[in-house]
Amino acid sequence: MAEYKTKEQKAKFYNSPAWKNPKYGARERIKKRDNYECQECKRQGKLSIDTNEYSEKAKRKKIMLVVDHIKELEDYPELALNDDNLETLCVNCHNKKHGRYYRGFNNHKVNKWAHDEKW
Repeated sequence: MAEYKTKEQKAKFYNSPAWKNPKYGARERIKKRDNYECQECKRQGKLSIDTNEYSEKAKRKKIMLVVDHIKELEDYPELALNDDNLETLCVNCHNKKHGRYYRGFNNHKVNKWAHDEKW
């Protein structure tokens, strides 16, 4: 069984035809299954869909939705392509899940000094 511990191993997996193929890859299959909607937003009663906007800066379609491993790839490599372990998330929900915050997402890191005594 393949291991996905290093950046190189993960990159090889995420660039593989089994994951990335536009017709037969897991990524497209799961987005289609999930009706191109963020499943976390859906659980919260919101709707987040792929807009197919084009980014001039990046010279490609803006990434609005990603397919996420529910149980992490590096911890459960046997579930790498298991449909039950994959779900569609918007970039915002995906970043929240993994504790990543970027400007422009209205997510701000908590200021650990906010309630500290000021003098």
